[in-house]
Amino acid sequence: MATEFRFCPICATPLQSIHRYDRVRLGCPACGFVHFADPKVAVIALVIADGAVLLVRRAVDPGKGLWSLPGGYMDAGEMPAEALQREVREEVGLAIDVGEMSAIFPMQNGAGKRVGIVLAFRAQPSGLNRQVYAQDDVSEAGWFGPRQIPPDLAFDSTKTLIAEWARSEENAETDT
Repeated sequence: MATEFRFCPICATPLQSIHRYDRVRLGCPACGFVHFADPKVAVIALVIADGAVLLVRRAVDPGKGLWSLPGGYMDAGEMPAEALQREVREEVGLAIDVGEMSAIFPMQNGAGKRVGIVLAFRAQPSGLNRQVYAQDDVSEAGWFGPRQIPPDLAFDSTKTLIAEWARSEENAETDT
């Protein structure tokens, strides 16, 4: 959830709605400070190995108890691939090689207001190790084939990417 500023962080004067840089923003009438509400950026991984995709059951909100692709928020100073490798390692103990970015999704709060973006990447495990262990903010983790996907998926991004992946896997099966 974004912090709503009420006072200027420079001089402590109450902020007001002002028109600056082509839109209404919070600003300080005393010192001229303008608050720019920066978006949150998250990364998620469609980790694929041996015809299966990695899913995690979320142990925290949003989506507590539902299955999703592993990922999380980027930290300041991180590049997307670095953040994704850190998040997957924290959540399931798996080292990954990050591939191409496959999509960008809007991140919305419960009221439908856009608060950021989600960068989705394809990935694969580094090396031969495929073992995963639920850690951090995950209660379960596992590999699922296209016909084994749990019905209780969190987030439109996960639903979209899993559906596309499952369709491509099934098409590959019928082509062989």
